[in-house]
Amino acid sequence: MDISVIIVSYNTSELLGKCVDALNKAKGTLSLQVIIVDNASQDGSRALLENKFSDCDLIFNEVNVGFGRANNQALPLLQGRYVLLLNTDAFISSDTLDKTINYMESSPNCGVLGVKLVGRDGELQPSCRYFPYPISVFMSRSGLARFFSGIKLVDDLSWDHDSVRKCDWVPGCYYLIRREVVDQIGLFDPRYFLYYEEVDHCRAVKNAGWDVVYFPDTMVIHLGGESAKSEGELTPGSQQIEALQIESELLYFRKNHGFMAVCVGAILTSLADIIQVIKKLLKCKRPIGFANYYKHIALVWRLLILTRFGSYPTR
Repeated sequence: MDISVIIVSYNTSELLGKCVDALNKAKGTLSLQVIIVDNASQDGSRALLENKFSDCDLIFNEVNVGFGRANNQALPLLQGRYVLLLNTDAFISSDTLDKTINYMESSPNCGVLGVKLVGRDGELQPSCRYFPYPISVFMSRSGLARFFSGIKLVDDLSWDHDSVRKCDWVPGCYYLIRREVVDQIGLFDPRYFLYYEEVDHCRAVKNAGWDVVYFPDTMVIHLGGESAKSEGELTPGSQQIEALQIESELLYFRKNHGFMAVCVGAILTSLADIIQVIKKLLKCKRPIGFANYYKHIALVWRLLILTRFGSYPTR
């Protein structure tokens, strides 16, 4: 088997058919194993999968176990030389599989490969990212990054996206992994319920001596946030659920940078919110929506305590 494709679905029954259709149209002469993990969807996904996707390997969860853990459930079933993690809201181009596999075949030290991601409107999405650190996250959230050009922001887009380049991490919506990497270091840390799984995994991949590569010679249309919409209110503009995103960030900082980093991160996040409030006041804006900043600060510190300073997940 050439590729084992893992698709985790959570209340995205309307996207499953389109996602798998695009996958089948692109496979060409490649042999595919498709594993679909349904994360306790409530939108009729189970009946759809049993009726129309019986040729796939199906896993049904009774409860939503989270994105990373659901992907991990497919590990015992893997048959492919490569493992592809594909989101239900990510639609590959007709040449995506051939081109990315060919690149991996010609680049034996490439452990993980990501591609150029664009939205429904064709607008470029962050596809090749830097590792987050408390200071870089603070600079981005506070709006002070423009005064400190030397700091690498996580979602920096100010570079040529038409050239192959090694990077820190690539998003998990199209995440191609060499099988040897999976056998060596595994897949996702189960502590992350949602968000930061691929960030943490790419760090482990690089620490093991492999390259993480951005490959722009094919394109994937990524809608973004489709599963998250059914799990809670999305933060404006970012399509992230605040509580889960904050918790995963705390867990990531504690695991990879230690106790002081998670504490500094919480302080800087709160300071960034305060700076945003001050900036709005200086612009003589009415205090409408300011309560959201205070709620965000309270949520950060509440989760800091609940996770025991980033040591344990809450779910």
